[in-house]
Order: sequence, then C-alpha cells, then structure tokens
Amino acid sequence: MPRRYWYIIIIYLATQLSGIVGAPILLAFGMGQTDAIAVWSIISFTIATVWMLLLLRPELEEKSDRSKSGVIILWGIAGFFLALFAQNIAGMIEMYLFNSSPESENTEMLTNIASQSPIFILLPVIFAPITEEIIFRKIIFGSIYKRTNFLLAVFISSLAFAAFHFDFTHLLVYFAAGSVFAFLYVRTKSIITPMITHMILNSLVMVVQLYREDLENYMEQMETILLGGFF
Repeated sequence: MPRRYWYIIIIYLATQLSGIVGAPILLAFGMGQTDAIAVWSIISFTIATVWMLLLLRPELEEKSDRSKSGVIILWGIAGFFLALFAQNIAGMIEMYLFNSSPESENTEMLTNIASQSPIFILLPVIFAPITEEIIFRKIIFGSIYKRTNFLLAVFISSLAFAAFHFDFTHLLVYFAAGSVFAFLYVRTKSIITPMITHMILNSLVMVVQLYREDLENYMEQMETILLGGFF
C-alpha cells in the first residue's frame, strides 16, 4: 500500500480523536458544549478532507476523465436507490430475525447535535461521505481488491465501515450500504460515484430525522384530505 495511504489513514484517525482536545479548548472560550463539538468537528474535518484530497491529487488527476462525468453523476443518483433498497432489506432482516429497533443510536446522536447546531449538518452530508469513501473504498477496498477478489474486498471493507460507526445493532444496514458503495466504485472506476451516493443518502436521512414531526403531520393531513375526498 502506498505511503500516502498510510498518511491518510493516520489523518483520519487523528481527526476522529481530535475532539478530545479541540472541544474543551472551545469550551474554555465560553462556547456551549454542543456548539463546541459541532464547530470543532467542522474545523477538523475541513482540514482533514482538504489534506486527504491533496495527498490523493496526483492519483485523482491521473484517472480523471471529463467525458465520464455524466455517467458518474447518473450512477451516483442510481446508486442512492440501490443503497436505499439494500438498507431497507437489511433493516427488515435485522428487525424480523434479530428483533432490532429501526432507530439508530448513531443517527439520533448526529441529529441531536445538528438540531442544536445546524453547521454540524455539513459533517454527515459533506465531509463524512468524502473521507469515509476515501478510507473504506479507495484505500481499504481498493488495496484488498487488487490482491484478492471483489467478494473478499467487499466483505472486509464493508465490515470495517459498519463497525467504525459503532452502531452494532445495525451492523447489517451499514454493511449493505458499504457493499453498494463498493459496487459503484468498481462499476464506474471513480471514487466520486460512491461519494455522490453517500452524500444523497446521508442528506435524506438528516432531512427525515430533523423534520420528522413536520413530515408526520403532513402525512396525516394528506391522509385526512384523501379520505375526505373518498367519503
């Protein structure tokens, strides 16, 4: 594995742990706890994302092909529906076979922070998809795929992706999404494709979670209107 890949992994891990030091510094300047976590997360992941992309720049430029941009975007959008379908199947398996709750603790935690400090939305919608696809698809999956085969590479990288979210009740859901992302990467030969899918998927989750009550009220109103129209 190239040395720059190891640098990227170290940067990613350091960024994940940097809040232990960074958030208390912002707290010392009088910032609230939630805002301190949100602001530090955005600062640290902005730096990490730029740094990681710079380290990958020679490789990305070498493989860039503007003629494929339309294909990449289309597959990125189509991949969203594939990932959504795969996650729904995985969620039903978890619910019916393992009696798991459909609620995700990891998602609820991120939503709670975003609801109190909106700037935090940038983390799951922008920075997490970019950094996670670089780590789990570009580096882990890509390195294993070159030496073994697709199935083994998908299994190891998707399992690592799922475990790293520390939401073991929904391990299968994250694994399913990771498998779709890996398929998109291989299908288009561009890491940008799963990034796009990942961004759309996370954006949908955040919108649904943040506006759940409004959406539920809207659905109830629509149901009342439709029933009133029939009767």
